Amino acid sequence: MAADLTQLVTLLARRARAAALVLATAPTRQKNAALEFLARAIESSGPAILVANATDLAAADAHGLTAAETDRLTLTPARLSHLAASVRQVASLPDPVGEILADWTRPNGLHLRQIRVPIGVIAIIYEARPNVTIDCAALCLKSGNAAILRGGREIFHTNTALAGLLADALESAGLPAAAAQLIPTTDRAALTELLKLDTLIHCVIPRGGEGLIRFVAENSTIPVIKHYTGVCFVYADRDADPEIAEKILVNAKVSRPGVCNAAEQLLLHAEAAGTLLPRLAAALIAQGVELRCDPAAAAILAHAGLAHTPAQPADFTAEFLGLILAVRVVDSLETAIATINRDGSAHTDAIVTRDPAAAARFQAAVDSAVVLWNASTRFNDGFEFGFGAEIGISTDRLHARGPMGLRELCSYKYLVDGTGQVRG
Repeated sequence: MAADLTQLVTLLARRARAAALVLATAPTRQKNAALEFLARAIESSGPAILVANATDLAAADAHGLTAAETDRLTLTPARLSHLAASVRQVASLPDPVGEILADWTRPNGLHLRQIRVPIGVIAIIYEARPNVTIDCAALCLKSGNAAILRGGREIFHTNTALAGLLADALESAGLPAAAAQLIPTTDRAALTELLKLDTLIHCVIPRGGEGLIRFVAENSTIPVIKHYTGVCFVYADRDADPEIAEKILVNAKVSRPGVCNAAEQLLLHAEAAGTLLPRLAAALIAQGVELRCDPAAAAILAHAGLAHTPAQPADFTAEFLGLILAVRVVDSLETAIATINRDGSAHTDAIVTRDPAAAARFQAAVDSAVVLWNASTRFNDGFEFGFGAEIGISTDRLHARGPMGLRELCSYKYLVDGTGQVRG
């Protein structure tokens, strides 16, 4: 069985490598034609995709999925429509391949150009996120990369249905179907074999829980782009507008609590907490949020007669992925910055304030991939950034950080033109 899996995964990788060489020079119109076909196919095949998704949802309890994980697994007509729209947005974006990054001539007459080129073959490893199948394949296609997709067992039927649409879309445009392949097994051993193929696969991007990401990072011989957790903070400064703070916090925590850009931590300046926290807490409690508070926050809520739970130390570095929020009161903007840099995950953090100087200091000093002023953490998203979709949100520093769109899926090379020059 192990030998069969090795053979299967190696064959997929070899096909992907061959497809990547074709995609690298495919014209933009051909790639866009495949993407438009894919968008139409998602819309016309909606009922069949939802049937496959229902099969996966029926087994959610057996797989031990939480409510948040089940939500990520679930497709609806609205989510399929959004998925088709994201594919069309990718098609509408400028093609990054061949873009000239720099152009100069040396004193000896050599003319040099630095241009964007695809990375090559990208493996995407993910869990209960069927949208990843389409988003990542679309981004890889437009940026000239071949994609190997390995979803979790909990979305196997949905992914199989979507993979069929990908193959049809590629072939419709005269591109190799192997440019986007789904590993047709949920056996964990197949993933282990995949991570050894550093001569065929150029980059691995894991998307999922911390356990999956650490497994990939620790077992891969291929470069990995990752983020482990989304411990995202909202900080309400002493000059925070109460209405804006409430609107942002409720959206950041409640709109989709199981995603990595949801708020997990709330900090409040001590000079504003006494009046602001009861308002924010009441709005959150009305949405079913449990508040885990430090002593200062707990005293304020106790005086206001609002429900809360004493926090444990682990709560202040936790990614809850559910309707739980840790709450602390801090004595200054600088303390808030230090707290976020110590306890956060360098993912997404926001300040709510009417003070531009405080906002500028916060945005400069918080060491995270995305730092917002008076906006929800939920905006850290490729679609919302205008990237069409994202292949992941990186908290690494090399080579990409934040939402990864088309440009982040490219490397570069140098083209050098001469007239017979030789080096002395």
